[in-house]
Amino acid sequence: MANEFIGMEEEPEIIYIPDDEGNEEEFEVIMKFEVDGSDARYLMVVPREAADEETDEVYAFRYEEDGDDLKLYMIEDDEEWAVVEETFNTLVEELNGGD
Repeated sequence: MANEFIGMEEEPEIIYIPDDEGNEEEFEVIMKFEVDGSDARYLMVVPREAADEETDEVYAFRYEEDGDDLKLYMIEDDEEWAVVEETFNTLVEELNGGD
């Protein structure tokens, strides 16, 4: 799978993630990517109500696809988080023309 940035021209991918109380919150997927040298796949999401606004509220999850089901895993390891954050920042920089 190639790294993928979800552009404005495409229909946004929406996922629902339960909060601590079991209420499903709506999130828009803004990017999916793999980290070099790993089989792990990651996605970056923003809360749906904030998707059209400038926001720093971006969440990252490791994910697996099981047919039509999407299984999300919290990134709790500091080393894994550092790799995901670096990869995300590099991809965003490339999309912005390397500025």
